[in-house]
Amino acid sequence: MSSRPTHIYIVEDSPSIRARLAEMLGRMKDVQVVGEADAAPKAVVDILALRPDSVLLDLKLNGSNGMQVLQAIHRQMPEVAFVVLTNQSEPQYRRACHRAGASYFLDKSTEFDRVPQVIAEIASLHS
Repeated sequence: MSSRPTHIYIVEDSPSIRARLAEMLGRMKDVQVVGEADAAPKAVVDILALRPDSVLLDLKLNGSNGMQVLQAIHRQMPEVAFVVLTNQSEPQYRRACHRAGASYFLDKSTEFDRVPQVIAEIASLHS
């Protein structure tokens, strides 16, 4: 009775953080990273094509911002669980992300290690 793994897409401008997240998620049972991007335009195209279960999203991207991704995708695919992981953790960003459809909001400097726990919660909802 095995179902497909939970598909995760990573949107992060830092190659080293993207690699760290992919490695962290790659160790998780029943989780598969299906794509990565460092800017909003590529992320939106890929997410619409790949239809992941969840998107791990930074707000600061190369030449764009994560809110563009969140707003564009949430309108078309409200079932995608967005996990915002950012250094921009001020309350106004948190509120704006939740209003735009983010399921989770994590401060990159203090909650980075919570990513596997949050993704496990999302995976449990898709199993």
